[in-house]
Formats: sequence, structure tokens, C-alpha cells
Amino acid sequence: MQVFVQSFGCSTNFADSEVLTGCLAKAGYEIAKSSATADVIIYNTCAVKGPTENRMIEILKRVPKSKKLIVAGCLPLINLERLEREVRFDGAVGPAAGDRIIEVVRHVLKDEKVLALKGADEAMPNLALPRIHRNPVVSIIPINYGCLGSCAYCCVTFARGKLRSYSVEEITGRLKKDLSQGMQEVWLTSQDTACYGRDLGTNLASLLNATCSIKGNFKIRVGMMNPDTTKDFLKELIQAFQDEHVFKFLHLPLQSGDKEVLKSMQRFYSPEDFTSILKSFRTHLPKLTLSTDIICGFPGEKESAFSQTLQLVQDVKPDIVNVSKFFARPKTVAAKMRESIVSSREIKLRSAKMAYLAKRVALAKNQSWIDWIGEVLVDEVGKVPESFIGRNFAYKPIAIKSSRNLLGKTLTVRIIKAFSTHLEGEVVE
Repeated sequence: MQVFVQSFGCSTNFADSEVLTGCLAKAGYEIAKSSATADVIIYNTCAVKGPTENRMIEILKRVPKSKKLIVAGCLPLINLERLEREVRFDGAVGPAAGDRIIEVVRHVLKDEKVLALKGADEAMPNLALPRIHRNPVVSIIPINYGCLGSCAYCCVTFARGKLRSYSVEEITGRLKKDLSQGMQEVWLTSQDTACYGRDLGTNLASLLNATCSIKGNFKIRVGMMNPDTTKDFLKELIQAFQDEHVFKFLHLPLQSGDKEVLKSMQRFYSPEDFTSILKSFRTHLPKLTLSTDIICGFPGEKESAFSQTLQLVQDVKPDIVNVSKFFARPKTVAAKMRESIVSSREIKLRSAKMAYLAKRVALAKNQSWIDWIGEVLVDEVGKVPESFIGRNFAYKPIAIKSSRNLLGKTLTVRIIKAFSTHLEGEVVE
């Protein structure tokens, strides 16, 4: 029997899918390269935003009735009612199903309908489970599931639950195994990497020190960390970031530059906390790449509050801004804030303004890299024929044209062009 697995959404979802395919392959199923040849289709879904959920539903509706469909990931736990109402499916399983997927597929193939929706606070598959890596260069390692937040707009907590961290030993064991298989880039991922280890009496800095002490030629990308959990051990964390194994890349979501909006969002930090954390990082790592997130049109966001956010983005000059329009998600606190809702027209205008500013700032930041020469790890095949994407020490994406297969190679590259989304480089022989 052939099984096709496709993942959507965050890097943790992609890590979960690598385990699903690895476990199914070990159980004797053939992993299909496309849905067309598969007997069973597993879509590992995302439903973090309204438009994302809509897209998932449309994809699921298009699955032919001749195929068995298993809906995995966040959607079944976030909006099972809609899923059951609008989609024909044979099985549903929550995020991080691990080797439980084998039993789900087995029952579905017997024409049994399966709802294996384990509690959001329970799913935590063994890190030693088999995997089929989607990228032969990149190892994606979840360091914890769940978080400590209670953000008013977030529905992911219904799917991922509260904080459960893997031990340092489990994570370094997985890392050593992946390095032995030729991986050179490691993504330490979770909903909030800065809350890692709070349940175990350790923290992210200690984990980074342990991973960086492993022998080998590899780089670590640290995933998103919330400001409120980051500020508690900032000095220790910045010291860990200075290790040569760590990409100088910081994903620190701002969401709003207005303290009252942040309070309504139930984000437990101020704009000043955000800028203070960033200043400390940049003092020690001046070429740091900053990625941040902004939500436009959260209920109660006045024009003056939005202007403050625009100004703060202008001041801190992020390399990347992930701009989101506010969409109320089911069962969240924000969904009940109807009296202070911002019109959809205004949300659209604000997000367009923010996106324009973000693009302009990103281009200016990237132009400062022109003529830089240094080492680049090629970690991705480009979308254009005979092109590849590499990353330098600051995790800047650098497009390189070549008729040779450069994937996995470390090259000396000169930056020759800058765009708002990436750089272009040429190999220095």
C-alpha cells in the first residue's frame, strides 16, 4: 500500500511529518511521491489563521473519494466541527502523532473511521523514532511542544497544549544521529523556544551550550522566541548565541508597538522590553538578522496605536516582517471582543501600509550586504532551474546560479545584488 504525506504550516509540523513517514516506511508501507499514486493520503494540517484554515478545507475537499484520507495536525483539534461538516475523511489525528499513525492507517484501510484525537497536552513522540528527512541537509528537531502563553488571538494552544520539553539528552541524541546521516543545518523548533526547559529546570541557553559542544561542522537555527520568556535569561542566551555553531538569526515577534494593544493581546511584555532585548542582542551581534511578526487590526487597535507600530518597525529596522491581518479564531478570547472590532477595510489598509514599510526596510538592510564575501552553506534547491539557496552566518538567503549540484556544499560567495526578500551571490573560486 502506498501512503502520501504532505505537511503545511510551521517547521514543527514538518518535523512531525518526517516522523510519520519514517514510522510508516518502517512498518512496511511504501511512501508515495505524489497523491496521484497513493492509496492513503495524509495531510498534516495547519489552522493558525482563518485564511489558512479555509485553504486547508479546500485542499481536503479535492481529495478523490477513491482515496483514503487522514487529516492530521492542528485542524482536527482547532475546528473539528467544521471538518466533519464540510469534508469527507476516513481518519483524524492530532499533531505529533508519531508511531500512532501506523494503527490509524491500519484501521482506515479496514474501512473503519478513526478519530484518534489525543489530548493536546499528551502528544510527545519519542525523538528516537525513525524519520524520512524532507531535506538531506536540514535536521528539524522539536525541542518542546506547547508553550506557557495565553495569547488572546491564538488557537494553536487548543492543538499543541501546554509546555512539554524534551530533555537535553534526548535532543543531543537526536542531533548526533542526524549529523551522522550527513545533516549540516539544524533547526531547533517549537511554538516558543525561549520557554524550553521551564518544566525541567533548565533553559534554552543550556541546551545551546550542550548542542554546540558536539563535534562536527554544522549550524543551528533557533526558532521563534517570545520577548516575555526571552528577557528572563537574556545575558546567558546572548552568550550562547555567540558560539560559531549558531546562526546569528533572531525571530522575536513584536505583534504591536502599542502597550495597550499588547495588554489586550495578553502578551506579557512592553514595546520597551522588545527594543531592550534587541539592543542587547545587536550590541554583541551587530550583523544579526531580525525576523519579527506584526498583527494588523487587532480589536481595539486605534489609528494612533497602529502608527506607533509603524514607527517602531521604522526604528528597529527588521530584516523580515511577517505581516498578518487579524482574523478571529474560534473559541479564543479575541473572538469575543466584538465591541472593539476593526473593520476589514481598515485592516486591509493597515496591513498594506505595514507590508510596504517592511519591504522598504528589508531592501535597505539587504543592500548593506553587497560586496560581502564569506562562507555560505547551500541548504535548498532554488525554484528557478539551475539555482540554489544558501545561508551565511546571519542566515541570510543567498541565491546562487549553477549547473552543478551545490546542495550541501559550503562555498565562498560574494554578494552582487540585493532584493527585499533575498540576496544574490556568485561563487568565488
